[in-house]
Amino acid sequence: MNQITVLDDYQGVVSRLNAARLLDGIDARLQVLHEPIDTEAALIAALRGTRCLVLIRERTTITAAVIAALPELELIVQTGRLAGCIDLDACARHGVEVRDGSGNPIAPAELTWALILAASRRLVPYVRQLDAGRWQRSAERREDEALGTVLHGRTLGIWGYGRIGARVASFGRAFGMRVIAHGREGSRGAAEQAGDHFIADRQHFFSQADVLSLHLRMTPDTRHIVTAEHLAAMPPHALLVNTSRAELVAPGAVLNALAAGRPGFAALDVFENEPTGVQAYLSHPRILCTPHLGFVEHDTYEAYFENAFAHVRTFLHENRRAN
Repeated sequence: MNQITVLDDYQGVVSRLNAARLLDGIDARLQVLHEPIDTEAALIAALRGTRCLVLIRERTTITAAVIAALPELELIVQTGRLAGCIDLDACARHGVEVRDGSGNPIAPAELTWALILAASRRLVPYVRQLDAGRWQRSAERREDEALGTVLHGRTLGIWGYGRIGARVASFGRAFGMRVIAHGREGSRGAAEQAGDHFIADRQHFFSQADVLSLHLRMTPDTRHIVTAEHLAAMPPHALLVNTSRAELVAPGAVLNALAAGRPGFAALDVFENEPTGVQAYLSHPRILCTPHLGFVEHDTYEAYFENAFAHVRTFLHENRRAN
């Protein structure tokens, strides 16, 4: 029987999705693993006998050593767009096919806006203090109190005016914000067509944003593209939001910038070395952390796995093994 393995189903929902019914009636056994696997040796052991591997985004890296150690592996499917977590050269050498799906801008854009609203109005600190019995307070000591702010009339900066960035910009306009954009020529054209102002100078762009949201693809050119100097140009009351990739920002830059007072706040959904990498940020009073929820919602999961399991079903149909 063909073994299909899904890695990193943290919530334990994959087998209960409607999309899983695409595997009904085929000669296959679905194995769904829930906990992160920390070492190559443990990953190889967990994947023994797997013919089709389905990855949930970039939660696990599939290295050349892993691929070489799994002679029965013939197909890897990445949910969403193909990313850098699979050694494609090693797959080609070992005859492993790789398939991916399509992205969805709706869920990450809505999550971005939820973070902007929650951080601006300091919802999480207020809820925590309410749980502790303190009414309409955001800090244990009054000396540490800081009022939230509305978004209307403030400036929203969008770096990367693609499908997600453009949607976040539309939310900002609906809330009465002035929207500015930065990025490559494609971002300039899209922003200007939408009636938003494009700022080519990066330092000036950072200095003008009350809220600045990153929406860039992770490439060698964009790795650590946000520097300490950029963050230092932000106003002391400003909010930095990153729901794209942690590696867009230089290591340590966010914590150092907050310690220096510019910007004043951050809302982060992505971290280096997830999930353990979040620990450095969790206790910070001016950082709102969420556990990489940009794509983690029901409709996106159904779409991702409908596509992924359709790839698996087609592959097994076209590559039937003789009994």
